[in-house]
Amino acid sequence: MKWTLHCCITASPKASSLEEEEEEPAQTCALPVGEEGARDSRPPSTTTRGLPSAAHHAELQQTVCRLSPRPPAFSGPQGWADLPDGLLHSIVARLGSFRDLLGFAAACPSWRGAFSSYPSKSMFRTKLPPLLIQPHVRRLQGPLLPSTDGFHELLTCKVVDPANLNTALHCQIPQGTLENMVCIGSSCGNLIYYCDGYCHIVDVFTGVEVSTPRLPSSAKTWKFWFSGILTAPLASPNSHLLVSTDSSLFDWHVGSNSWSELRYPDLVVVDQIVEFNGQFLLSDGFGSIYALQLAPQLSVQEITTEIQDWSEELDEEGWTERWRLVVCGDMLLMHNANRLHRLDMSTNPAVWIVVEKLHNWALFIGAELKNAPLSCMRPELWGGRSNIKYFASKSQTWTLVGLCGTPDPVQDAPPIEPVVGSTQAVRSSVSPLWLYPSMFYSDSLAE
Repeated sequence: MKWTLHCCITASPKASSLEEEEEEPAQTCALPVGEEGARDSRPPSTTTRGLPSAAHHAELQQTVCRLSPRPPAFSGPQGWADLPDGLLHSIVARLGSFRDLLGFAAACPSWRGAFSSYPSKSMFRTKLPPLLIQPHVRRLQGPLLPSTDGFHELLTCKVVDPANLNTALHCQIPQGTLENMVCIGSSCGNLIYYCDGYCHIVDVFTGVEVSTPRLPSSAKTWKFWFSGILTAPLASPNSHLLVSTDSSLFDWHVGSNSWSELRYPDLVVVDQIVEFNGQFLLSDGFGSIYALQLAPQLSVQEITTEIQDWSEELDEEGWTERWRLVVCGDMLLMHNANRLHRLDMSTNPAVWIVVEKLHNWALFIGAELKNAPLSCMRPELWGGRSNIKYFASKSQTWTLVGLCGTPDPVQDAPPIEPVVGSTQAVRSSVSPLWLYPSMFYSDSLAE
């Protein structure tokens, strides 16, 4: 099965009025992002939504061919569509924005294939900023779009690319997902939801949606305690969904019909799961971490840690704010609104060391509690800022905050971006969150 990125792009060299945008409809770009491989154990509940029709592909290809120069009369590569993959890969490596990637892959089938086979797509997760999903900003123009399976209606939500604020993007999320389910995580370019004993994995850009078997009855607990993460992209033959509750960790091998369960030791409460240097770590939100072993059977082992200047984190009653982990290159960071620590594992026990500067890194923190924090290296390359936190917000696109919680001294609210059609802020169960497209996680897949 071929996965396709489906989103709308409207670009103009200068900000335009709403009326001008409505007169000139947005173009739709289809971008294959990888092959699913030979796995045929996918559960029947897997659906693909929002994919462009074959007629649309044919029309796009005919347009590209009409605009392409007539091939010269000599042997060897015949025109732009026949450039060798090696040359096309060198072009992909130099693309500097999400918009450029879409334009490249939408040019013609051979260029889409070259992008799909590009072996280092994960590098874009350090080269480009994540996209900001705004489920609370909906498109009003036109009716709800039916999904390809005919059972869902799709809501069109706004997407912001920090590297191209004048490019309007949107994604489509099932109406029932936004209005009835709880977001418990984001992973490998997917959003993970929970509702009534089932988990749903949704790729808001490709339209792929996967539903799990019902969780065991022991998973019943307050929804706040649920958190989820994928161990690998959905197309990987070894992709697992890990779901943590207040007392257990549940493991579902994607495509299987059952869950495995690991009961946590007494007094262990898990708030977050992250992958760091190939190892999955569990965090209680207060500095304690546990190493997770998936095979031959699920098990956890505490990593003994100490926290530098821990007394400064406590209030008058001896409490501290909950921490969140974020992977920043080869660093594992722990942050809250006021402080930032880095884990130093060269000592025994490991030590959380206070960090004052991140130098050429920036952090992206979503308003959605379970949204995994992300990082980006050298944000100045796309017009961003280093040594700063980008906090997503419902009241404005984002807020810049210093690493120690201080307001940014040169705070600049991002300009108002043009939108595709009319939009409206509405009530949503999902707050704004940061997400890299799933195509940036497919290096290791057979394509």
